Amino acid sequence: MKNKLTFLTITLTMAANLAIAAPGPNNKPAATVEAKVRHDFNRFLNYGIFDNLEFRVEGGSVTLLGQTNRPVLRSDAANIVRHIEGVTSVTNEIEVLPVSFFDDGIRLRVARSVYGQSALNRYALGTHPSIHVIVKNGNVSLEGVVAREMDRIIAGLQANSVPGVFSVQNNLRIEK
Repeated sequence: MKNKLTFLTITLTMAANLAIAAPGPNNKPAATVEAKVRHDFNRFLNYGIFDNLEFRVEGGSVTLLGQTNRPVLRSDAANIVRHIEGVTSVTNEIEVLPVSFFDDGIRLRVARSVYGQSALNRYALGTHPSIHVIVKNGNVSLEGVVAREMDRIIAGLQANSVPGVFSVQNNLRIEK
């Protein structure tokens, strides 16, 4: 009888400890929520080279950042994140870029110049190319990740060589 009581006590103690340690739906670790958001963004088919989507996770709160030239992408990104288990709130700070035929032309010319460079054309492969071209009022921002510093420099030079570009901000990061 004493062994059964001891076994029951140990079992209940272990179950209580697991219940306390296990994260519930509203207190998921930030790393888990971050991994799920990153995974869902990678599966997001509407995300292209002229969009820059980023996010920040604090507990279950997700803040969406970046730029897009398509308003529907802003709302779609928020809807995707809102349905992720562990997300308690979504703040959407994705900027919708102004509609401009001038900027559209620059986007295409910069993308051709960057991805047409033989040292950089490998970054165009895959579902989501890793160099993103953001254009706002003739000003270009390169966002994303490249493998080497030299690739970052070449991309900046290629973007700077495009006629009609007012300025280039090279925000490309080197992958670790």
